[in-house]
Amino acid sequence: MTILYEVGDAIKGDLIVAEARKIKKPKIIVKTGRHKSQQIILEENVFCVVRKKTRFHPE
Repeated sequence: MTILYEVGDAIKGDLIVAEARKIKKPKIIVKTGRHKSQQIILEENVFCVVRKKTRFHPE
């Protein structure tokens, strides 16, 4: 398993499990048109793991 540490590193999946010492309040963000999504900020010793990969992704 690869662990990423640099600023700008990203993970993508259909199901991601995250652990963190601090979780800031979720907020609603606009994606496209009428579609909305939620965003949270994880702080201090954050670790995320993809539990289910996306079905549609460019290779």
